[in-house]
Amino acid sequence: MLSESEMGTVLADSASNLDVPVPCEVSLSDVMVNSPSRTVEDHSAEITEETKTEESQLDMFRSKASSPASSLWTTRRDGEVKLRLDQQGIGSETPKTVHELLQESVKKYGDYFALASKKGDKWIKQTYKQYYEECRKAAKSFIKLGLERFHGVGILGFNSAEWFIADIGAILAGGFAVGIYTTNSPEACQYVAENCGANILVVENHKQLQKILEVQHKLPLLKAIIQYNGELKEIRPNLYTWSEFMSLGSGVPDSQLDKIIDSQKPNQCCTLIYTSGTTGQPKGVMLSHDNITWTSLSAGRYVQLTEATEQQELVISYLPLSHIAAQMIDIWLPITFGAQVFFARPDALKGSLIDTLREVRPTAFMGVPRVWEKIQEKMKSVGAKSSALRRKVAAWAKEVGLQTNLKRMNGASELPMNFRLARQLVYKKVRKGLGLDRCTKCYTGAAPITRETLEFFLSLDIPVYELYGMSESSGPHTISLPDAFRITSCGKEITGCRTMIYKPDSDGSGEICFSGRHIFMGYLNMEDKTKEAIHEEGWLHSGDLGKHDINGFLYITGRIKGNTSSLV
Repeated sequence: MLSESEMGTVLADSASNLDVPVPCEVSLSDVMVNSPSRTVEDHSAEITEETKTEESQLDMFRSKASSPASSLWTTRRDGEVKLRLDQQGIGSETPKTVHELLQESVKKYGDYFALASKKGDKWIKQTYKQYYEECRKAAKSFIKLGLERFHGVGILGFNSAEWFIADIGAILAGGFAVGIYTTNSPEACQYVAENCGANILVVENHKQLQKILEVQHKLPLLKAIIQYNGELKEIRPNLYTWSEFMSLGSGVPDSQLDKIIDSQKPNQCCTLIYTSGTTGQPKGVMLSHDNITWTSLSAGRYVQLTEATEQQELVISYLPLSHIAAQMIDIWLPITFGAQVFFARPDALKGSLIDTLREVRPTAFMGVPRVWEKIQEKMKSVGAKSSALRRKVAAWAKEVGLQTNLKRMNGASELPMNFRLARQLVYKKVRKGLGLDRCTKCYTGAAPITRETLEFFLSLDIPVYELYGMSESSGPHTISLPDAFRITSCGKEITGCRTMIYKPDSDGSGEICFSGRHIFMGYLNMEDKTKEAIHEEGWLHSGDLGKHDINGFLYITGRIKGNTSSLV
């Protein structure tokens, strides 16, 4: 789950999509080639010179390997941090880079489907081998366009295969993957692009492109824009369609890309997540390769995701990818365990999500509270129109379901006969109608959810498990499990992570602090803010108030006055 402030941002994104989507477009500056033909040759001369600089940079980065980092935090874009390795257990797993994770995934799941995109009435699918090759092609094209080490590739648009490929391609090419809120104004997008030193911006469509063009003259580091959906309505220097972009790097040798990949280290930054900026300018949360690769492994094992070689997990990508929660669930956990990701339609939060759920029938599903509330409202509305007999049967089944599942929550294992009957008469039909008949893991996070909504779904034998975390904790910190959950609790910390209640009051409530390999590197170029967030002993201060019950379940009780944390 996410912390309360960041949850607000997710809800804001989701709410705007429930009404009228306002995709964000970032600005970009006309600083590159002036020929409107936008051919590969346009960049050859300048890239030749940049390659020399790049080689010297690689030598410098390699030389750092002999002097391990001593600090747990940094605010430098090329900084390195001391990894929080444990002496045993999952916290002692060998650190790996994103590329190493990808290679492992391709080796294990290469022929399994990774991504599924709906084109008309047909799903177009890519295997993990194809996915990896597309990421490499994108990385080469970013290099060809002049992406500099530790500079950003900003991505703004709805979830798609192109979004994922641009994200991973940026990392492989030595840059930062930077998701930008689709609801941002042109000025807000400009701030993010400036802060991350964006060389390249990837946008979804013409509407987003217009936002970028509005502020492009203020972004001197910007070298190119790529539009991944729809035809270009005008020809401009350094503006490319997705297919044009993907062909740009065809002349870049594998050896050039591999040198960059080989120079990357697990304790270096690869991803920037920007906070909502509700109490000031957005902060760039620096996540390392190890933050990403270790958290996806630990969280996935904790919730018992199955590897594709055993039984492939199916998930739907629809939540805003500018948030680490969506990236972790949609990109990194699937790569780690070989899951197949289906992309919802852009109007998912306007009503089409239920159609995608019924078609895909996911095995795991994450919904922010508003999504679950909308489903609840719709079900109540439909139920109110049923016959008196149907309403009576439903009421009986819901009472049986709630009481049985509350007992199971507290350790009971026996299923009474009336529960089994209700399952056949009601629960199975409800799950099938929602597309959740194969789903064994239903989650919610990013904001508080009411007891009423949790009990509504529990009464229908659809337990919704709460998560909690922050951008600064690479997403999840605590997760509820089928055999370990409590209503209104956000569960227990994932294996390898630790929680401290700082300065508890007489009721046991205090500030929630985190520790583990999922803790971020620091805020980009914000040393004071970083020192406020990370205690000298390495504990991350969430700004949230909470307490544990006698069984170790964490409950959020409020916020420290004047503090706004970054929810997952």
